[in-house]
Amino acid sequence: MEHTGDIPKDPRVTRWVDEMAALCQPDRVVWCDGSETEKESLIKEAVGKGILTELNQQKWPGCHYHRSDPNDVARVEQCTYICTPTQDEAGPTNNWQAPGEMYRRLYTLARGGMKGRTMYVVPYLMGPPGSPLAKVGIELTDSIYVVLSMRIMTRMGHVAWDELGGNDDFNRGLHCTLDLNPANRYIAHFPQDNTIISVGSNYGGNVLLGKKCLALRIGSYLGRKEGWLAEHMLILGVESPTGEKTFVAAAFPSACGKTNFAMLVPPAHFKGWKVWTVGDDIAWMKPGPDGRLYAINPESGYFGVVPGTNSKSNPNAMASMSRNSIFTNVALTADKDIWWEGKDGPPPAECLDWRGNRWTPESKEKAAHPNSRFTAPMVNNPMLAPEAHNAQGVPISAIIFGGRRADTMPLVYQAFYWIHGVFLGATMASETTAAAAGAQGQVRRDPMAMLPFCGYNMGDYFRHWIHIRKLLKYPPRIFNVNWFRRDTNGQYLWPGYGENMRVLKWIVDRCRGRADANETPLGWVPGAHSFDLEGMKDFDSSQLEAAQTINYQDWRREVLMLDELFIRLYSHLPKELIFQRELLVARL
Repeated sequence: MEHTGDIPKDPRVTRWVDEMAALCQPDRVVWCDGSETEKESLIKEAVGKGILTELNQQKWPGCHYHRSDPNDVARVEQCTYICTPTQDEAGPTNNWQAPGEMYRRLYTLARGGMKGRTMYVVPYLMGPPGSPLAKVGIELTDSIYVVLSMRIMTRMGHVAWDELGGNDDFNRGLHCTLDLNPANRYIAHFPQDNTIISVGSNYGGNVLLGKKCLALRIGSYLGRKEGWLAEHMLILGVESPTGEKTFVAAAFPSACGKTNFAMLVPPAHFKGWKVWTVGDDIAWMKPGPDGRLYAINPESGYFGVVPGTNSKSNPNAMASMSRNSIFTNVALTADKDIWWEGKDGPPPAECLDWRGNRWTPESKEKAAHPNSRFTAPMVNNPMLAPEAHNAQGVPISAIIFGGRRADTMPLVYQAFYWIHGVFLGATMASETTAAAAGAQGQVRRDPMAMLPFCGYNMGDYFRHWIHIRKLLKYPPRIFNVNWFRRDTNGQYLWPGYGENMRVLKWIVDRCRGRADANETPLGWVPGAHSFDLEGMKDFDSSQLEAAQTINYQDWRREVLMLDELFIRLYSHLPKELIFQRELLVARL
């Protein structure tokens, strides 16, 4: 078996790679170095094999197009497993399988699974070099698409070997594409072994193993063990005209506006204000020596949903994807331009849809898949925060929870204190979207937006959040938002997008002690004169009041809906959250 590339001298790494190569039996093993030369070579090979299509280089310099199998277009939660010695450790919200049994099943599927193919060894670093939270991973994959995407999404190559040094503490990841048969699709996590095995898929959320797999499922397990938090959160910095910077983290379920919020552009009324992006999806947070909570973005790219993205909804995302990016499952025109629903300008008269079929504006099907994606380097973002490269991270002043709810949830309110805030996060609910396979539009509990991503028992995860408070002298304030509330005619009550800056400013002012609030049964809400509506078109205080209305009947029903999750987690549920539920009932 031929080995090429920059092979490290560490015998623990080479021994494991040799074992996996003997199992999968590739024709050759290529050790990736993350260089530009390697990138160009891989792109040339991928284009030659039809895996990638070079886009119009005048319109999309350095960009390429990828079309995935129609049965492989989203995360598959039913195929995702947490493999711990006991089912109780994984908890009732995760699919569980005993490690020994799952290893046997996966090794049987992977045996000879790379015959006639190349195994790429992808060393990568999650987090800025030298960060106390940085983690090294090595992914073995037979997919050029995965290699090129990991190059964007992580710090890949020599930087990982430098960080690893003589340490044996690295995540072992194996990805075998196989024949994409859904019956043989598994994304399995072995927290005690720091190992991930993914077979039968080539969709990013299932196979870019640094992303949801290491950053959240394995990361959350390591965070509990080591005293930090791995969270499905964006991180942004708000800078006032005087130069004051405030950093916040926010947890929204997939396809609920995380990227838009992370790259928010303030409306004209907020002249001189800036919003800086630290990260759009993952936050690793650890108590610092000064008693504050510090966060890093472990990624180096964006894997964002494309439909609905345009120069009005998210100009910074458009700039981020404008060069050296990979587009997956959008529509392709004859002149190698791309299109998706919600893109600037009129739809093309004719193009190929995400399946490769002829499409016109009269077609009944959508041109781009609702979960079509862009994979873009974060350095393309014109508002990338300089602190994104800071090894120590940024101090978090506020944590925001939010979901997609058509009713019940007001636009914004603040928790009374940390444990009440944990209760808000633990009881989050959202309408399902196309980011995960299955029915859409159904309301489901998604605690801290971590339901599909927590690598251990969720009751213990809540307890870990409560424990973190004991390590903080200055805990962040916690808020809940809902951009998606509708009126009886189905119209959104809040305009969203850039106008979310008004909500964000109130949150920052609350953290800085500058804004008043009124007490309600849910928490603190903006005072009558503390919410800036100046400059908004066709929106006044009565509409804000409608977006903020607390319907007590809705909330009594909401409390009953909480019981379903609480009962499932009861044996591990912290008593503090049970008391918070009782306090809420008493206030209602």
